[in-house]
Amino acid sequence: MKALGDLDIFVRTADNGSLSATARALDLTPAAASAALKRLEAELGVQLFLRSTRSLRLTPQGERFLAQCRPALEALQQAGAQLAAGGQALKGLLKLSAPSDLGRNVLLPWLDAFQSQYPGVDIRLQLSDRMANVYSDPVDAAFRYGKPPDSSLVALPLALDNRRVLCAAPAYLARHGAPAAPQDLADHACLCFMLGDEVNDRWRFTRAGTAPLSVRVRSANVANDGDAVRRWALLGKGIAYKSGLDVADDLAAGRLQALCVDWATEAVPLFLVVPGRRQLTPLVRCLHDFMAPRCQELVRKIGPGAAGLL
Repeated sequence: MKALGDLDIFVRTADNGSLSATARALDLTPAAASAALKRLEAELGVQLFLRSTRSLRLTPQGERFLAQCRPALEALQQAGAQLAAGGQALKGLLKLSAPSDLGRNVLLPWLDAFQSQYPGVDIRLQLSDRMANVYSDPVDAAFRYGKPPDSSLVALPLALDNRRVLCAAPAYLARHGAPAAPQDLADHACLCFMLGDEVNDRWRFTRAGTAPLSVRVRSANVANDGDAVRRWALLGKGIAYKSGLDVADDLAAGRLQALCVDWATEAVPLFLVVPGRRQLTPLVRCLHDFMAPRCQELVRKIGPGAAGLL
């Protein structure tokens, strides 16, 4: 359905703020994605985006159309998933794996909403910061940060623009002050994540006109659970370097404050990973279509400054 595909490209481009990112996510050429937007604008008789060589933003007409288009597109995609399932309401067991912090504090309420919409779906959720092996572990799909190096896996993008955020609680900053630059982290207590025996105590930053910077931080507290690191940060124990998705609500509520926002932080795109095309069932596709706009909205909630992209 070409019209449905054009709507999908429009919504994704509005979410990403980038036509090239949308093209990469859908495995299209930028020219094909651009042609889809032009075709949609021609059909509607309005300009949806203001384009320049360096930016892409919605027109007022595009913003109004997006507000009406998004729920309509989700409904159409869900209807298509149900047709693919043989015209029956989606049902069955969905076995998932997710990182601890993301799973507990972000995905759980969304999975509840997913089950409210599809009451015939049962969920088995494994929360672990150990990277799930979708070949051998008993999971249908895994929420995973970073695109897997194994090209045989299918990685469906959920939040390509997600980045790490350097952050601390106001209570910590009131006692110790805020670092003016990443180099100042050596004088601060830092909260580090550990995977296996490896402590992630090298935090990387970049800024235009300077060489990439790798800072070895002092590990005041270390945990092999990302949720524990976030909770320490909320208690004012030190500075954390967290995925933006994990701390978006804390930043918005003022429980955490973004630091060194004039430096770009590491990219940590989020994907829904399955072993292969045969495992892309209608249920998995429907879950992806349900989660992707929510993940992208949460990334937008952080803002470019908090994500270290000023």
